[in-house]
Amino acid sequence: MPAVKWLMHWHPSPGVTLNSQILAEACGCAESLGGVKDGRWKTSIFFYRAMTRDGAAGPAGQQGQQHPDLPRELLGVALHERPGLYFSIVRAARLVLQADAAFPQVMEKLQSYKARVALNFEGFQYQLGDFCLRIGKCAPNNSESLRGIMMEVEYYPLSSIEKSRAIMEDFFDIWQETVAKKSLPGHFIHVESNFSEYGLSDQYSFQHTAVQYATCLQQLMATVRG
Repeated sequence: MPAVKWLMHWHPSPGVTLNSQILAEACGCAESLGGVKDGRWKTSIFFYRAMTRDGAAGPAGQQGQQHPDLPRELLGVALHERPGLYFSIVRAARLVLQADAAFPQVMEKLQSYKARVALNFEGFQYQLGDFCLRIGKCAPNNSESLRGIMMEVEYYPLSSIEKSRAIMEDFFDIWQETVAKKSLPGHFIHVESNFSEYGLSDQYSFQHTAVQYATCLQQLMATVRG
């Protein structure tokens, strides 16, 4: 069973633009806590729009009529630690589905959904005792444009969200203190996902991770727009 994870995103100070130096300083914080670099990682999110009856992707009423039984949009999540799986999230209906990695090709052949935007979360992984930290950037596919900075914190010994909460909170406090010493223009934020809305239990799963990425992405996009 997967270990519990928290996802956190960087919230810059007002008027400050995201830059690669902040990402480098965050990686430096992991190393200052004793983290040992352990390779790279990459998770991808895809925005899909339902195909219209004439084959175009877009809202109903534009360039054809949308299939009536399809949700208007969904998110696809390809997690770095499970390359053979693919997760689909229908936010409007609070559904998270797990499928084979070939699922996007199936959707394309069925002409049900078309990918409109792809975003990659990628960076370095650090081992720190019972924790694993993954710190990286969010950028559009085939682009170096920085849309956000985020971090995964995984605690290996526990898979219960509630039992691990106090430990994760203590670690987050230590992390925030370490970042504060760098006097960086901003801070990391952890926004809890409402897993029960998606029918997920206290026992952590890869579906929980997919939902957290969807939540983190919403917060990042709100930060960019703000």
